[in-house]
Amino acid sequence: MLRYLVQKYNTPDHWYPADLQKRARVDEYLAWQHTNTRPHGCRVFWVKFMTPAIMGIEAAPDKLNHVLAEFRDIMTQFEEKFLQDRPFLTGDEISLADLVAIVEIMQVLAGGIPIFEERPKLKAWKQRVEKAIGPELFREAHEEIISIKEKQHNLLNDEAKEQFKGRLLLFTNCGMWLC
Repeated sequence: MLRYLVQKYNTPDHWYPADLQKRARVDEYLAWQHTNTRPHGCRVFWVKFMTPAIMGIEAAPDKLNHVLAEFRDIMTQFEEKFLQDRPFLTGDEISLADLVAIVEIMQVLAGGIPIFEERPKLKAWKQRVEKAIGPELFREAHEEIISIKEKQHNLLNDEAKEQFKGRLLLFTNCGMWLC
């Protein structure tokens, strides 16, 4: 959908470059992220934040550590394969790949994991993304996810919690969620 919007609204070239090599880097990350950054970031968020909010208990430390170790491995791959020594994922300018990546990683931060503090290279990249987008827009885009802990008690009504509990228990029994 993002590629469609970029082309339909004739956005600046850096978002989805006409240069085939740069465009291939955007496409490569977008193909990689939905089986790497997305599920692992989401899993950290659910195990660290959502599951305790729904179930009323913290995740077992060994289970949380396992999920965090997997996410940290993905972040190492992200830094080594995609970011490398470039300011942004495709080079000197921000692209769709950077936008998609930052959204996934911000979930982990919202879950209470100081991922940027642990990784100086990732922190510097985040700061460049924020500067390129503009601090105000960056804050606005991530406001809901970052403030979720403050809204935790009003997040779900009791009926919704019960529905999620049933699903979480099913997933846990299947071995899909490690909590």
